[in-house]
Amino acid sequence: MERVCFLLRVCPDRLEEYKERHRAVWPEMLEALRETGWQNYSLFLGDDGLLVGYLETPDFQRALDKMAKRDVNTRWQREMAPFFVALEGHRPDEGLLRLEEVFHLSTKPLG
Repeated sequence: MERVCFLLRVCPDRLEEYKERHRAVWPEMLEALRETGWQNYSLFLGDDGLLVGYLETPDFQRALDKMAKRDVNTRWQREMAPFFVALEGHRPDEGLLRLEEVFHLSTKPLG
């Protein structure tokens, strides 16, 4: 299972509206995420607009590729794009900055 963490930046003047949109994610979008392998998916938002995403998936690139083929994802990305800073013409799911995992506290016993 891949653990994936990524960053984006939400426009500071749109934070409340961004949060509101995520309190009511379209049911078909939630279904598409689940069907394409996005598990344990969370978003965290700072007061300055820093957005941190975390998910687990067997294959992140495959999950992205499968979502890219979904009409609901195309519609969601189009609606969400104006909320983000510095996407340089990319959709949010294309412009995210993936972070390298450098440590994970394992549940395995020491020694």
